[in-house]
Parts: sequence; C-alpha cells; structure tokens
Amino acid sequence: MKNIILDTDPGVDDALAILLALNSPEIKLEAVTTVAGNVNHSKGHLNAKKLLEFMGEKDIPVCRGAENPLIGEISHAEEFHGKTGLGNAVLPEPSMRTHPLNAVEMILNKADDLGKKLTLVAIGPQTNIASAILADPSLPKKVGGLVIMGGAFNLTPYGFGNANPVAEFNIWHDPEAAKIVFNSGIELTCAGLDTTTHPEYRMSKGMFEEIKAH
Repeated sequence: MKNIILDTDPGVDDALAILLALNSPEIKLEAVTTVAGNVNHSKGHLNAKKLLEFMGEKDIPVCRGAENPLIGEISHAEEFHGKTGLGNAVLPEPSMRTHPLNAVEMILNKADDLGKKLTLVAIGPQTNIASAILADPSLPKKVGGLVIMGGAFNLTPYGFGNANPVAEFNIWHDPEAAKIVFNSGIELTCAGLDTTTHPEYRMSKGMFEEIKAH
C-alpha cells in the first residue's frame, strides 16, 4: 500500500482523481492539500471537502494551500470546469472543517513521520510542493517520490500545449514553482499531455502492466 498526499485544484479532472484515490485499495490517502489552479483556491478547497464528505471520508485531512503562484498573476480555467468547478454539478455543503495545518505544514509533517513510505501526488500547479521544498530543502530526499500531472512531452518537437501552443496548464500556471521542483533532485514521475489528453498516443497493454507494477 502506498501512502500518498494528493495535492489538487479540483476541477472536474481532479475530482475524478480524488474519487479514484478513494476507491483504490492500494492507496492510503493521508491528506488532501489544495492549491489555486483550475479554479480559485477557495472554490477548489470547498470542492475537495464536498467530494470527501459526499464519499463518506470526513476523517481525511483537507489543508489549505497556495492561493496564488509564487510570482506573477493568477489565471484559472473556469471556462472548462463550470461555475462550481465541478462541471456545474452541485454537491451538498460540507460540514467537515479545514485541517488546522496548512498544505506545507502537512506535507512536511507527513514527510517526517512516513519518510520514504510517503509519495506526493500533485495534479495541479506545483506551488505547494515548491513552497514545501523552500521551507525544507531536505524534503526531496525524505520522501519516496513525487508524481505530477503536468508537462507537454513527446507530442511534437516543440511540445503541444493546452494553455498556449507549447505549455501545459499546470506548469504554465506557476513555472517558477515547477522549476524549483524539477531542480530539487526529488524522484519525479510526470504524466504529461501525451498520456492524459492525446488519444493518438494510446497506451499499450505493456505500459499498463508497467504502471501497475509500480
């Protein structure tokens, strides 16, 4: 079983990822940390709590994270995710409280407690992960690794973006944070647009078996 912290900006796609994590017996979801990205932070944070409570998982900590990129102006993708951030779906208002630790504090505490057993999974901009590395530069060596949904790889010689012609949204939203993460030395696995968006890059049965083995 893998112990994970899911860092997320829900968002329709991230909502599905949360549901998958909750229904995956090989995963123990230690915490959900939220970050601004697909929608503004307050909306995304509320969506995370709504989803967990709707699924009967009120005991999983939900922690507030970064409301803005490290540098520059914030931009969202609400035209893709609807007014609620969940494709205009309406879930009941949650009763669960936000955890008193913020995202960086939760990441660092769990890294100290679990060490290499902890995998960070970041499916939004890298702001929270970069902030945690800035707060504790030894973090990359403490944890088992980081899996991100981000980047545009192997599509054309120049990439193929969804935020602009060459940039994928999660990296484009906070490139300074992404640079900190990529240069940190953390064991990194990236699932880019070639595996998440473009059906012409179909995954073979062998690729699925390799993913399952890890």
